[in-house]
Amino acid sequence: MNHIPQSEWAERFPGATIIPFEGKHPQIDESAFVAPGARIIGDVTLGPQSSVWYNCVLRGDIHRIEVGARSNVQDGSVFHVEGPRPDTDGCPTIIGEDCVIGHMAVVHGCTVEDKGFVGMGAVAMDDCRIGAGGMLGAGALLSPGKHIPAGEIWIGRPAKPFKQRSETEIEKVRFQTERYMRLAQRHMAELRR
Repeated sequence: MNHIPQSEWAERFPGATIIPFEGKHPQIDESAFVAPGARIIGDVTLGPQSSVWYNCVLRGDIHRIEVGARSNVQDGSVFHVEGPRPDTDGCPTIIGEDCVIGHMAVVHGCTVEDKGFVGMGAVAMDDCRIGAGGMLGAGALLSPGKHIPAGEIWIGRPAKPFKQRSETEIEKVRFQTERYMRLAQRHMAELRR
């Protein structure tokens, strides 16, 4: 990855707040998109062609946040982490490659593996894992320590297994990540006018 130097953040991402915290600086790939109004704080890494949309907050102050290549974090979503405690080293927030995080999702100290999907308004809490191609449905609540196996859909509050996704359904996530990559390019072009 080629990261954008701190001196270029304001020019590249006008209207976004990107700040270090206690010596930890966000690492943003040169092909990533950060929309105006987004807040990227501390130990946050954004991978190639990833995108963080309008009014998202990614606060890596007490642990790290990673967003993998081609993944998108849609408008109004909030990412935070769980710091170390006497019984644990804490929980980073790790988003794999080709993931979709829907509008207004809350992801807190959770891992989403490649091609994972977190639906609009869903909440994934500390030490949760959404397996590769797994999906947390819109509005669902994944309580601490729960793990969605690869390819399963969980729904409800609290979330429970609903069904297994087909390979075709899982591949549709890639369609969405590609669409968001193209859309990010259009937004970047518009912002530079």
